[in-house]
Amino acid sequence: MKKSSLERRRHVVAWINKAEWDQVMDYLYSKDPALQRFALQRVSAWRGRYAHSTPVAVDCTADLVRCQVLDRSGQLDGDDLVLLYGAALVRFVNLITEKQQGRKARPLRRLAGKLNIPEWVVDLRHDFTHRKLPTLKWCRKGCEVVLEWLQQEYWSRQLGGGADEDWESQSNGEDEDADLKRQENELVTRQKEVEAYKAARDFLISYENEQYKCLDGIQEDKWLSPFADMSWLLGEIKQFSLDSSDLLVDVLLEDGFLVPTAEQLETLGCDLSEISSPSEPRIPRIFLRFWLPLLKMLNSSSFIHLFLEKLFMELKVLTNEQKDHRMFYISAWASEVVLCNSNRFEYRFERKMQKKAQMKDRIFVNRIQLRWQQLLTACLDAPCICTPHLLQLILDDMDHPLPQETQQKLLQLCSIYTQTSDMDFSLSKEQKHQPIYTLESLHEKQHSQLRRSSERSESSNDMKWADILSEQAKLLRGSPWQVCSDKVLWKNYPLGKVPGQSDDPSCLMTETYSMMMVSDQPVDLEGSRRQNAQGVSGPARTAEGLLWNQSDVNRLKSGLKLF
Repeated sequence: MKKSSLERRRHVVAWINKAEWDQVMDYLYSKDPALQRFALQRVSAWRGRYAHSTPVAVDCTADLVRCQVLDRSGQLDGDDLVLLYGAALVRFVNLITEKQQGRKARPLRRLAGKLNIPEWVVDLRHDFTHRKLPTLKWCRKGCEVVLEWLQQEYWSRQLGGGADEDWESQSNGEDEDADLKRQENELVTRQKEVEAYKAARDFLISYENEQYKCLDGIQEDKWLSPFADMSWLLGEIKQFSLDSSDLLVDVLLEDGFLVPTAEQLETLGCDLSEISSPSEPRIPRIFLRFWLPLLKMLNSSSFIHLFLEKLFMELKVLTNEQKDHRMFYISAWASEVVLCNSNRFEYRFERKMQKKAQMKDRIFVNRIQLRWQQLLTACLDAPCICTPHLLQLILDDMDHPLPQETQQKLLQLCSIYTQTSDMDFSLSKEQKHQPIYTLESLHEKQHSQLRRSSERSESSNDMKWADILSEQAKLLRGSPWQVCSDKVLWKNYPLGKVPGQSDDPSCLMTETYSMMMVSDQPVDLEGSRRQNAQGVSGPARTAEGLLWNQSDVNRLKSGLKLF
């Protein structure tokens, strides 16, 4: 088997040995016209031996080198040289890309691109055959580039005597058939996605139409118990969600469905006063009941996980867009889902019937094991005005809650980042005396101080501007911040830079400083004697040397002074 495979790989060549091959290659790419003529004569001899099976790269190289030899001889004028170069370049592009064509013709630019042939070389060939002839300068440049390509892709790759043109067989009819089949599969997949998207929209539009029909003479409570035709429609949507749940949630989050338009809110008669503040969004009750039959039918652990994931992904996209209405409802639905899962779900009414009605307004009743770490990360990755509220809900409902101090820090950092200063995090007495980091916290602390002082004395209402500045300076005592009394447009300066500061980082260095080695520091002999008198011993001495324990290392570290 090994011998037969070697025999199949052997083929007759036109050159005598490897030395002749190397000589012809070197002479063809030399700058000496005499050596190039000798190489062209050897290629002519090879053509006679090969008959019609001469390697395409050898033929094209000889044609282009012959153009250069005649160009340097000065025997032809410019127009003749352009025609000569044009014939060689057209022949090169056609022969090289010929074996790349399959059963169906493909553009030469695409075929040449797969072979790393510059696109402008194909354009040059197009100009020769269909348009005005290029200039001699472009012909010479095209010849040099093509010769370089042939040297890299053919001549330099020949390790033996055989002219095995690997690049000629890179793509054939089978490759083209594979490409066509792949394109057909992509087209079919895309067509299925479009059809599924249209089907999802049709299902949801039909659901809305059926719900709108219930508005005439029927109370909204009837929406919670769908009619027979609605049950059939909900069954169809349920079946569709088993195969395309991702697509169904994407369509649900489009405007006109879970994100209502102004016309829809007006048709449903939503009370705008019922809509909560942007920082704590809640779905209007009538709009929630409008979608509850569908959401309850889709209710499952996998759907809730997917629904929350898509909601926070959409919030992350909306952080870069000014779409407050859409952001409000996306955040409100996320808040609604987390609240339904909360163990701390509080009833706002005392009567039993009112509690039962409130239970009906929940998407699901039984608690679900949410992926809290992923949910927390997704919430922090989508910072907006609603993030502190959503973060508070997640932190309160986690199965394994974070430490209280960590929760407070997360909420404070979130409020600073989102500029929501009206959040109440129920800080402890110790946390209320934390350092001042923002201008809002300074104003808040200042106002609280003023309120307390006004209760003690009515004359504090007549405080002058100087007294206010002194009060602010007093509050900032011990803090790295200071109150600036100058009228400076701070918005023109980036964070960490002050007016008049140089861009050179060396300006932040201290003017004078000194360094001292640890060995040069003065030793406190009295302290050492006191420690010995108190029974504080040093490291134990053993046969292998000093044996240090942890207390010895700690005392050594505490005694080091580097500056």
